[in-house]
Amino acid sequence: MDTPSASFARLVPGMAGMTLVGSSVTVSRTLVDAPLFTGQAIRYAAATAILLVMARLTGARLMWPRGLEWLWLAGIAVTGLVLFNVAVVRGVAHAEPAVVAVAVACVPVVLGVVGPVLERRRPGRQVLLAAPVVMAGAVLVEGTGRTDAVGVAWAVLALGCEAGFTLLAVPVLRRHAPWGVSVHATWLAAVLLAVLGVTSDGPSAARELTGAQWAALGYLALMVTAVAFVLWYSTVRAVGAGRAGLLTGIAPLAAAVVGAVSGSGAPRPSVWLGIAVLVLGLVVGLRRRPLPAKEAPAMDRPATATTAPPPL
Repeated sequence: MDTPSASFARLVPGMAGMTLVGSSVTVSRTLVDAPLFTGQAIRYAAATAILLVMARLTGARLMWPRGLEWLWLAGIAVTGLVLFNVAVVRGVAHAEPAVVAVAVACVPVVLGVVGPVLERRRPGRQVLLAAPVVMAGAVLVEGTGRTDAVGVAWAVLALGCEAGFTLLAVPVLRRHAPWGVSVHATWLAAVLLAVLGVTSDGPSAARELTGAQWAALGYLALMVTAVAFVLWYSTVRAVGAGRAGLLTGIAPLAAAVVGAVSGSGAPRPSVWLGIAVLVLGLVVGLRRRPLPAKEAPAMDRPATATTAPPPL
């Protein structure tokens, strides 16, 4: 049986990962005028190299995908990396960072139901009770934040892509672990984005990038891709997709704080209220009541294969 401190410790990597994801929304404002596909291709190529070095230094074992694993990993690359970042970069041109990031916080509704099904278990009651609270906070932010219809549409696309980023990883985390999933998803995305960059942006588009845009891509490659991916998938593997999904509520809080500090504009009081509701939902969903020693936590426990620590 997990002690409260041990249970919280397994959530810390995911919390840190979502904080980095939230910060990326504000950083992505720098890339609004940059060649979109070329810039993201550079980001993921750099992230792949960083991940390979990190995996080697930590002794992580990487395996080549086989069979249907290619489809799952390609799905992660297309939804969670390519389309998600298109949605974020285009979305922040029409909405404040908190509005785009809060769409990510709606993911628990999807993960709380679909995630456990993919893990062959029943959704946890606490997760399902907390998800509507998180959703209510998200709706409050979306309805009162600075945005337009186009910004909301991009935010909705970001929601679907973030759900795919986690759900599509569940079937391959057992064999490939967080390191393998992160490496394969990033190099697949880099190849796809490079093709799109050459055909859409032009072969010399990289020369158009400014110094600030190169710095933003470097931050996204190192912190939001290489580091955040491994942190996030470690928590998904340890506690299950449904419970980990509630941590996505941290993203809009991080986006709002970073946006205010960076000069993008402080959110309205109603937006902060919505974020507070999100945090309440997190507290409700992540708090676990102690169980008797002989009682198995069947309702909110990942499958045996996903509870094993990643081979770092």
